[in-house]
Amino acid sequence: MKEPSPARFQVDTPLTTLAVTVERETVTEIRFGGTAPGAPKTRFERQVAGELEGYFAGTRKEFGFPVSPKGTAFQLLVWQELQRIPYGETRTYGELARRIGNRGASRAVGAANHHNPIPIVIPCHRVVASGGRLGGFGGGVELKRRMLELEASHTPLQLSFAR
Repeated sequence: MKEPSPARFQVDTPLTTLAVTVERETVTEIRFGGTAPGAPKTRFERQVAGELEGYFAGTRKEFGFPVSPKGTAFQLLVWQELQRIPYGETRTYGELARRIGNRGASRAVGAANHHNPIPIVIPCHRVVASGGRLGGFGGGVELKRRMLELEASHTPLQLSFAR
């Protein structure tokens, strides 16, 4: 039996246009500024589009659809760790390298981020350079800044008071 070909559809958000690729009801790619042949057609595609739209509207912090990124063993390890960064928080490349057990791999972590095929859901935008500099981003630094601001504006402040 022939494998079904990937489905592609476009999601328009207030910050950018996304081109989404789905294979067997699993998201395999999201591209910023991409174009795709039309709107979501299936129930699953509409779910994906709705969740992405909810993220950009500030009403969704987690995603409920499956993803299947394709990459090297190292990239998959980094992308798995990215998914542990909570909404509204950031980590540095060095922190991620330490968390995967390879302190000297900051640049390799950055390269893995650069090749992340499913941004937003695998939140590479939450990784910053040491000192808090934004660093690079596949959708551009301005989009990264706006996504981090969006998340910060929908994250409750943790207040502590001296006793």
